[in-house]
Amino acid sequence: MKLKVAVQMDPIEKINIAGDSTFALMLEAQARGHSLHVYGAEALSLKDNRLFARMRAASVRDIVGDHVTLGAPERFDVSEFDVVLMRQDPPFDLAYITASHLLERVHPKTLVVNDPFHVRNAPEKILVTQFPDLMPPTLISRDRAEIEAFRAEHGDIVMKPLYGNGGAGVFKVSREDMNFNGFMDHFAGISREPWMIQRFLPAVHAGDKRIILVDGVAIAGVNRVPAPGDIRSNLVRGGAAEATQFTPRELEICARIGPLLKERGLIFVGIDVIDGNLTEINVTSPTGIRAIKRLGGPDLAVPIWDAIERRVG
Repeated sequence: MKLKVAVQMDPIEKINIAGDSTFALMLEAQARGHSLHVYGAEALSLKDNRLFARMRAASVRDIVGDHVTLGAPERFDVSEFDVVLMRQDPPFDLAYITASHLLERVHPKTLVVNDPFHVRNAPEKILVTQFPDLMPPTLISRDRAEIEAFRAEHGDIVMKPLYGNGGAGVFKVSREDMNFNGFMDHFAGISREPWMIQRFLPAVHAGDKRIILVDGVAIAGVNRVPAPGDIRSNLVRGGAAEATQFTPRELEICARIGPLLKERGLIFVGIDVIDGNLTEINVTSPTGIRAIKRLGGPDLAVPIWDAIERRVG
């Protein structure tokens, strides 16, 4: 099966291939004989209910500093492709939402991974709230009284923008923290979105586990340990990656959420688990493939492409 694959992503020339999951997916696609084209979400245009994008043919190789050769830009009807990988990084803003609407015009005739309808309707910090018994105590709000009551009940809390990503804007606030009002005023002034507030889990210092599910099945994971003096375990924020195994509790979590992910066409998903508590379900542009392989785990691009090819077939 030779597929025409379009990859909607951030500029490929600027990525760090050592940790980029999109690049890992492209390497595996190319190894299977699939053709590759790349474009940015801003290149999409809808005319007479047909979706077009200016794309560039891409040839990739796992060589730092020489990882891609690109062709000249060409205008394509997106429906001519077999698969579109929707892999641009958040923020999950109106541009992201618009791209999901546009890609719905070609899906499922052209398979979009992940399903754009369900990506739009399952942002990572909201979908997860369907499983409150698997989570730490959580509040989504921007109402000061609600947040103050939550802090009074649970003590130390973590506050993060509801549609943030990569650990940006994540703060630990203690029960008596004198910076609390400053945080509230600052965030209220720069954004209209609510926050996700969760009870602080001290075990985060031992790691925040990223588990990859493919078509609803847990395949492998990586433990991300925050840098000294930080609570954020994101690898882009200095977190250290460690090899890990699944605990019975983590397998229970995956078994609970897996059928929902498969049903919604969310083929490549990364969940975050701290000390047996599910904190996020990442569906927009999950990462972790290269770190898991580097630590001796499987190359998850293989089962992801197996799942994609099954769906196309």
